[in-house]
Order: sequence, then C-alpha cells, then structure tokens
Amino acid sequence: MAEWDREAPERCCSYHTVQRRLPVLRWLPQYSLQWLQLDLIAGVTVGLTVVPQALAYAEVAGLPVQYGLYSSFMGCFVYCLLGTSKDVTLGPTAIMSLMVSSYAFHDPAYAILLTFLSGCIQLAMGLLNLGFLLDFVSCPVIKGFTSAASVTISFNQVKNILGLHNIPRQFFLQVYHTFQRIGETRAGDALLGLVCLAVLMGLRAMKGHIPRIRRVELLSVRISRLIIWATATARNALVVLFAGLVAYSFQGMGSQPFTLTGATPQGLPPFQLPPFSKAEANSTVPFSEMVQDLGAGLAVVPLMGLMETVAIAKAFASQNNYRIDPNQELLAMGLTNLLGSFVSSYPVTGSFGRTAVNAQTGVCTPAGGLITGTLVLLSLAYLTSFFYYIPKAALAAVIICAVAPMFDARIFRTLWRVKRTGTTSNLLCMPAWGSISSPQRANSCSFHGLDLVPLCVTFLLCFWEVQYGIMAGMLVSGVLLLYTIARPRIKLSEQGVLLMQPASGLHFPAVESLRDAMHRWALAVSPPRCVILDCTHVSSMDYTVVMGLADLLQEFQKRGVTLTFFGLQGHVLQVLLSADLEGFQHFPSLEEAEKGHGAELDDRSRVLLHSTSENMLPASGLIQ
Repeated sequence: MAEWDREAPERCCSYHTVQRRLPVLRWLPQYSLQWLQLDLIAGVTVGLTVVPQALAYAEVAGLPVQYGLYSSFMGCFVYCLLGTSKDVTLGPTAIMSLMVSSYAFHDPAYAILLTFLSGCIQLAMGLLNLGFLLDFVSCPVIKGFTSAASVTISFNQVKNILGLHNIPRQFFLQVYHTFQRIGETRAGDALLGLVCLAVLMGLRAMKGHIPRIRRVELLSVRISRLIIWATATARNALVVLFAGLVAYSFQGMGSQPFTLTGATPQGLPPFQLPPFSKAEANSTVPFSEMVQDLGAGLAVVPLMGLMETVAIAKAFASQNNYRIDPNQELLAMGLTNLLGSFVSSYPVTGSFGRTAVNAQTGVCTPAGGLITGTLVLLSLAYLTSFFYYIPKAALAAVIICAVAPMFDARIFRTLWRVKRTGTTSNLLCMPAWGSISSPQRANSCSFHGLDLVPLCVTFLLCFWEVQYGIMAGMLVSGVLLLYTIARPRIKLSEQGVLLMQPASGLHFPAVESLRDAMHRWALAVSPPRCVILDCTHVSSMDYTVVMGLADLLQEFQKRGVTLTFFGLQGHVLQVLLSADLEGFQHFPSLEEAEKGHGAELDDRSRVLLHSTSENMLPASGLIQ
C-alpha cells in the first residue's frame, strides 16, 4: 500500500497525464508550416463568420451587441490549449443565447454571473468525470428542444425584419402582438431584411453546389471557384457589410429608413471579477438573491452547453477519424466560461455552423482558434464605431438563416413512421392472441414508437418556457426508460412445462411483472404447470427480486409444481445460493432442466410469445 502511495504522485505528474490534461502538447511538437497555412485560412474564415453572428446573437440574448463580441474570443484561446477536437469552435450560439434571454432577464450582470456559475459547474463535472450524465438526455428531447428553439428564435427576429418595436419576448404574446401590429411595418426595414434573407439563402445554396477544386483544371477555373466559395463562406460578413454601407449612404443624404444597431462602446472589455451583487436605484441585490433569481438556469444552461459541445465534437471526430475525450471537453468548456466571466462574456458553447466552416476549410489543429480570437479582439479595438450603421434587419436575416436548419422535420416523420409501423404490426398480430385479454393487447399496442412522446412534449412546452420543455421531455424519457425496467420483455413457450425467458436483468420494479406472468400462465390455470426460468440474459439481480423469487418458490410448492432455473451467470447464481432459498433448483442447460422435469420439448413446436411490454410475435402467434 505504501509503495502504491509513492507511485500515485508520479503517475499524476507523468508526461502522459499532463498530455491528457493539456492536449496542445500532443500536436504542438509536430506543428508544421503547412499546418500553419491551413489553420490561418480556417481562422480568418471563421473570424469573418463569428463577428456578424456574435452581434446578432447578442440581440437574441437581449443584451447590447458588444456582449456578443465579448463572448467570442476567450473560447478560441482556451480551447486551443485544452480542447481535444481540431474542428470545434466555442462562442455564442443561437441556443445558448435563447437560454440566456430566458434566465438572465436581459441584464448583463445576471448573464455574466450565470457564465461564472455555469463554468464552475461544468469544471466540477469534468474533474469528477461526470460526462456520462449527458447520456441520460435522449435524442428526441434534444431534437424537440432544438426544433422549438429554431422556431422561437426565427420568429423573435420577425419584429426586426418588419421594424416593429416594444414587442413582448414571450413567444405566444410575441406572435399575437406581431400580427396585431403588422400594419406598423417599416417599409425600409422589411425590404432590406427580405433582400438580405434572399442573398444569404442564395449564397448558401450556391456553396452546396460548388464542385471540388482539382489541380488538373485550368488556373482561371480554380480561381473563379475559389472566389465563389470564399464569397459563399463569408456571406454573413458580406451581407452585413453591404447593409451597413447602404445605411451609411442614407445617413449621408440626411434620411434613415432603417433601424440601426446604434452606438457600441469601443475597446476591449475590462478584466474584472464577475458581479456578485447588483446595485439598483434604492437597494443592492445580494449574491444569494441573484442565484435564486437564476433558478433552474443553473442546471439547464451548463447541461445544454455541455451537451451541445460534446455532441458537435463527437460528430466531427467521427467524420474526420479521430477521437475526443468527453471529460476533457467538459474541462475546456468549464474553464472557458469561468475565465469568460472575467471579460463580461455570457455563456458559450460549441457552434455547429462555425465548426462546420472550420472543418470545411481544412483546419489541422485548434490553433486556428487563435486567429479567430485575434480577429475578434481587433474588431473590438478598431471596428466598433462602424457597428453603429449596421441595420437590425440585416442581423435578423443572419440569425434566421443560421437557425433555420436546426428545425429537423425529418425526425417527426421518422418517428411517426415507426409509430405507424409498430401499430400496424400489432393489428396484424392481434387475431393470434386467442387467450390474452383485451386490456393486455391494448397496453402492448400502445408502446410502439413512444419516442414521439418526449419529442412532442419537449417541442410544445419549449414554446412556453425552455426549462419546462427540457425538464418535461427528460421526465417523460425517464418514465419510458423505467417502464422497460419495470416491465421487462419475457418470452414464453409452453408444452407441458412452461419456459419463461426474461430478456434483461431483473430489478426490484420488475418483481410484480414476473409474479403476474407466472400466476397468469402457470399458477392460475388448471392444472398448474411447472416452470423453467431461463436466466441466460439476466446479468443482474437485486435483493427485492431474490425475496420475490423466494415467495414464488413457496407458492409453486404449495400448488405441487416446481419452479427451476437454468442458464444462471456465475455472480447471479452466487447471489441466489447465498440467499439459501427453499426449493431452489438450478441446471447448467435447458436439456438438463427438461430432464429434471421428466419432460421433453419439441423445438419445432415451440412458439415464442412476448409478455406485457412487447408483442413482436412470429407469424402464427399461437400457443401450441
């Protein structure tokens, strides 16, 4: 033990451990001039994308536009040191901006404090290796949330496209007041917004149809394709620049038909502690009260941020054939938000759109983020005076085009087809259930395609409040998961001796289901039947199940029939032997168990049925 204690510090401080915690040490020794060229191109391209998006996402978060830029550079520098994905870029996103709008009350002080606390929570999760908790958020919940967010964010920008003011931010009130006041639309804003939308969609469609550049082609052809690709990739910056020039021209002529962004403070944000209290007109809001005001945001914001980043990192790692460390991603994410709060950042996460741009431009290492972060800092230092003339309609068009692809209509169609297929299969099999009661059939048929339920619950409730949608979706998914544990699939075959085969481990919620199945098929019939319990797939068993089996063994003995076991795994058998169950018999194989009962089952006549939780029957579906 003493020797192990002496070796532990050496392992903690070994070069391999340091490399794992500082992934920059893996690629930096191999860095080359060719990598530098590709990282430089990728960094500049992403920088031209992030600056206009940052200004637009600050509007979604309900904060002054400079806070979007304050949130866009820290992640670039921190992730270069700690990130394990060469493609991922951290910064403000539509999803995170929407959640900041919901929890920070459009107040920079609350937004910055939320960043600090989220970073602390994410950092703690990474240090404690709690990344596995993200696995409990199912895909339908994520898809429902992102699809609802796409609709909410897009409609939130309609008021800026139309030039309307003083529209409530709650979704349903927003829809009502927007349509009620549509007659107040400003023609200049509407025309500019629609033109920007059309240009952005056209350039995006163009980018998807550009053929790959090949060296065998003429130089002029390659240059023209490169120009088209660069124009389509930097479309956000070009559209915002064009709109700003148009607005500046009108300002010079003495008229202004557009709603402008307005004055933006110039210079870098001060490096200071996050606000742990907030001064108001006649009082001060203490730290404890601010934390209470943030409420569920302290759980939802860190969780969704981590989920978005890890999902994006895994997707691009799979696409580009490398591996990531989820717990290291949590550390990078947590430290980004923690340090970001000292430069007035609101919570950030991985951006799918900018990560895709990064990957498509051929980035080789996370060093591309250094270029992106530098461009953001230069924009803050020298370009903020030009932001005054950016029309809000142009930023709204950028946001709408960025979030529209997040609405995944295919998932609704896919899960609906699964539901219809499952229901149709049940209807075809129902006539074969001659001896099963109608309630059981109805219950069985209803449990097909249930992934549609958490999807729809999350999607609909997110229009009310984001936290309610996510929590309700997770709750429904958890209930469905627990149902499969409480009602495990049990295969049945019957000829003289009844063979029952649970399809998974037996845990305490499943005791009643197993007892009901044995009563229905073995003890409640005349004459009672012997049962062989096939435990081949049972990998775990808890104390409550053992006590339930003890009760069942006694009931079988009272009826003059036997309950025997076969196929028990070693550790499960040890649990049952340790319990010293009266009348407990086990056999290593089905043949020996059948001989023990003096019965032989003809494999050709054996028909499998499924109990309450699933009814995937063979063609005949009859008990022989």
